[in-house]
Amino acid sequence: MGQQEKVSTSLAGAVSEDISASLAPVDDELARRYPGDPGTRQPVHTVYVPGDAFDAGTICSWGDQALAALDEHAPDAATLARVLGLPDDLAEPVYSRVRAKLEHEPVEDLRVDFEDGYHGRDEDADAARAARLVSEAYAGGTAAPYTGIRMKCMEAAVRDRGIRTTDVFLTGLMEHGGLPGGLVLTLPKVTYPEQVTAFVRLLEAFEKTHGLDAGRIGFEIQIETSQAILAADGTATVARMIDAAEGRATGLHYGTFDYSACLGVSAAHQASDHPAADHAKAVMQVAAAGTGVRVSDGSTNVLPVGGTDHVHEAWRLHYGLTRRALARAYYQGWDMHPGHLPTRYAAVFAFYREGMEAAAARLAAYVSRTEGDIMDEPATAKALSGYLLRGLDCGALDDAEVARLTGLTRAELDTFARPRRGDLTATAQ
Repeated sequence: MGQQEKVSTSLAGAVSEDISASLAPVDDELARRYPGDPGTRQPVHTVYVPGDAFDAGTICSWGDQALAALDEHAPDAATLARVLGLPDDLAEPVYSRVRAKLEHEPVEDLRVDFEDGYHGRDEDADAARAARLVSEAYAGGTAAPYTGIRMKCMEAAVRDRGIRTTDVFLTGLMEHGGLPGGLVLTLPKVTYPEQVTAFVRLLEAFEKTHGLDAGRIGFEIQIETSQAILAADGTATVARMIDAAEGRATGLHYGTFDYSACLGVSAAHQASDHPAADHAKAVMQVAAAGTGVRVSDGSTNVLPVGGTDHVHEAWRLHYGLTRRALARAYYQGWDMHPGHLPTRYAAVFAFYREGMEAAAARLAAYVSRTEGDIMDEPATAKALSGYLLRGLDCGALDDAEVARLTGLTRAELDTFARPRRGDLTATAQ
């Protein structure tokens, strides 16, 4: 043992105390505005079904149609791998998992649509029916993990209708057993933070009426206008919208086609990889970072229907856009047709399986402090754990294989992925 060094200081303890006191408001503000990831599962997609078309068999029907598309246009792993360019070692694992997913959980997040996709004649009746069917599905164990509605927006022309549909739907849920744990509401076409505040007041009134805990009902904010990204004064409106939600915002969803049209992008070039789309989502991503609000990509309107050549072409497009979004940390998107499900899950499963071993090895080395050719920091360990957890949540990875590769349990992965603020150096014991 060497001689212990003498430690000296020059400042009185009061200096540190004064500094801490002066920063206490900042500490509180950081904790309030940036609580970090909520630690819940994020669905890999959202499926929109018109309120007048939604029925008890919707989810099963989407899964059956997706499987039928696979049977017709990619009846085996080799065919799907050839269409999408999957490497040989991923072909069978991805294909088998896609089929299993379509059989057991084809839809992770379902939105019954009462906005652009709705063309019914009796919105009250359709909203009440949706509430009953959603309640029955949760009670029977057949619901998607997340389910809710998209109502009309808070603009003057449709505001009353949107408020009433929200009330009818939520009241129906209460009458049929209460609000399900996976409830999600989507507020579309938001242009001003004040519209978000108005929706918060609506939900507050509903909670008070039914004796629910304050803040029980959260919602997503759909970004479909230029004003939602950049306000007239040059500020980032979307950041102010998150604040206006008063902790209720759960997601920001990019609306590919409305946003593109708002900027004057011609129909032929409206796509989620357009530069205008990339700019909007980058602003959304930065505004949401650390807040616990998650960002969702948009969709493609190229449907995989018709002859096999066209289906394969549409699948390649959708697969490529999904992979592109995943690489940019947009872990959720929209799917507009059952034929999109095979390539949604193929892209997601390939993304996590191809990186599983490298991520697991880096995390294991970090935990054991083993030296290697990459020196990772606590924030990277957080990202590696989050990557593996997302793969587990969607079914791309199995608990056993991740535990074998990392030496960590699911609970230990959670510890790395969601550390307390200022405690990114936490390690599994």
